[in-house]
Amino acid sequence: MQTILTQMLSRYDANNIEEKKNAIKEVVQEIALCGLARAGFFKQAAFYGGTALRIFYGLDRFSEDLDFSLITSNLDFELSPYFSGLKKELASVGLNFQIEEKLKSNDSYIRSAFLKGNTKEHIISIYDEQNNYINPNEVIKIKFEIDVNPPKFATFENKYRLLPSPYEVKLYDKSSLFAGKVHAVICRSWKNRIKGRDLYDYVFYLSNQIKINLPHLRARLEDSDVLKEESLFTMDILKQMLIDRFDIIDFDAAKNDVIQFTKDPSKLDLWSKDFFVKITENFLE
Repeated sequence: MQTILTQMLSRYDANNIEEKKNAIKEVVQEIALCGLARAGFFKQAAFYGGTALRIFYGLDRFSEDLDFSLITSNLDFELSPYFSGLKKELASVGLNFQIEEKLKSNDSYIRSAFLKGNTKEHIISIYDEQNNYINPNEVIKIKFEIDVNPPKFATFENKYRLLPSPYEVKLYDKSSLFAGKVHAVICRSWKNRIKGRDLYDYVFYLSNQIKINLPHLRARLEDSDVLKEESLFTMDILKQMLIDRFDIIDFDAAKNDVIQFTKDPSKLDLWSKDFFVKITENFLE
């Protein structure tokens, strides 16, 4: 008889150690969501970001983190009251994970924590597989963050999952998720590591003809001081902002970032400034 954990892992065709690690991470993400839901987290918060897009809308790439936003601003919000329910949910399916909160800086509206579990321990217990090449100190680590002072005008919907047991999640709808991703493409400070994942997701939204929540994007751009409150903001202005951004991107570096997260690297073959400019001109309507 399958356990809940093996039932969830049976969806994955994991043939090597890296694929097995990613499968465990994705299952841990979903079990964590269930634990948060049971603890009442989604009465105050909504799920967004790449992992939300993967779990609920079919994004075909691995996503590392769990990102959340409060529905309304609350600078006194604390994550720690949800830790016991989260840990209990993981333990109920045989996962030995600890939760470590990251100390917040005074000027940040982001609260962060990490789920950590020993990689070798879980590979052995889940897959019944000894592996002498895994460092015994290696950990499976999943970061989750929540914005306690979110930009306005996001719109939400509720979705349901059946495993590890039925639960309900409030999350950003696709148009608001798209707004958040376009904000990341325009504003994210990549420094020495370009996040090709942002571009991969951008193509996903356009491929699925998802409309953008423009008021929410505007609020995000104002929060980032890219737009002033009195500034004009139209779709044509947005297109030009994106085209200007594509002009400075190293697309080879972007491909190298995302290639480890997708099983079909051929999807990246056309990536270039011209490709992104043309798809933006043609589809962002």
